[in-house]
Amino acid sequence: MTETRYSPLHQVHVDAGASFTDFAGWQMPVSYGSDLGEHHAVRTAAGIFDISHMAEIRIDGPDSAAYLDYALAGRLSVLDHLQAKYTLLLDEQGGVIDDLIVYRGAEGNSFLVVANAGNRLPVVLALQERAAGFKVAVADESDLVSLIAVQGPVSRPIVEKVLGLDLSELKYYRGVETTYRDQKCFVARTGYTGEDGYEIYVGQYNATALWNDLVEAGEPHGLIPAGLAARDTLRLEAGMPLYGHELGLETLPVQAGLDRVVVLAKEGDFVGRAAIEAGPVPGARVLVGLTAEGRRAGRAGYGLYSGDELVGEITSGALSPTLGHPIAMAYVDPAVAEPGTTIDIDVRGSRIPATVVALPFYKREKQ
Repeated sequence: MTETRYSPLHQVHVDAGASFTDFAGWQMPVSYGSDLGEHHAVRTAAGIFDISHMAEIRIDGPDSAAYLDYALAGRLSVLDHLQAKYTLLLDEQGGVIDDLIVYRGAEGNSFLVVANAGNRLPVVLALQERAAGFKVAVADESDLVSLIAVQGPVSRPIVEKVLGLDLSELKYYRGVETTYRDQKCFVARTGYTGEDGYEIYVGQYNATALWNDLVEAGEPHGLIPAGLAARDTLRLEAGMPLYGHELGLETLPVQAGLDRVVVLAKEGDFVGRAAIEAGPVPGARVLVGLTAEGRRAGRAGYGLYSGDELVGEITSGALSPTLGHPIAMAYVDPAVAEPGTTIDIDVRGSRIPATVVALPFYKREKQ
């Protein structure tokens, strides 16, 4: 039986009245009272998330850049220092072991690979196996690091106040190294909500103090703690895939619309390249967005029909808090994948018409 894990911030969440759910073996806050309120706070002001369950793997050594070009599907050697990139870890068959964020360090050949909590072990094992022949060290630092995200249109002044930074020139998918209470921490302009925001990597023993300082600084701006329920509806509106729903070992990146992440033009081989070049089997389903009217939303696992023919399945779905109507991501047959196509969602025996749309459902207004 797998031991239940707890965030270093667990007591903070208990004191805040959070309800909890199991997520990849972790007890994580699902909500602090109102899923909708937390969702809207992130869209209109700011929310703070504990994402300390994520896995952090440090890559060091003279061959680090070349090694990551081989181990991952993206071209990581072109990253500037303190730049981030979304990429994929594939198996030999081209299936997705995990989707990752990779940061290049401030100097030298140091990289930080951030993986999903449920995939920590397979990611670490794959990275260690692929290190053979390269002068690199692969170190799992997950148990040393806490990760706090501040997301929303007013997130910048909150983070600036607490960390004493000027982030006005920090570009999206870039980071900056700083200190908090005399301890090194790393601030990245990244997130998983579709809003502007920051993710802060800090040592575990300073996590509670940092969380409390951010909450205090954010209160005048409308910041509130937000849980996994809001995080899920936010990322769904933004069309961001979730591993185990839109991504998995049976899915090639091109089916999920992520062929742009795989760089076939880069020199040398990478794990899964031959399978990617071969492509999916004819007729393989592809990821689309769906919208519907009314209040009844399709959920993961619900079937999709064209007439009496089963043509797909929903992977994630909800009543969109921002848009006010049902939305979903789904894998469908190519014949019904064109935007504007109408298909039916089987919602517990009732057929609800839905329209295929391009992703994402929601885009923030860029400043």
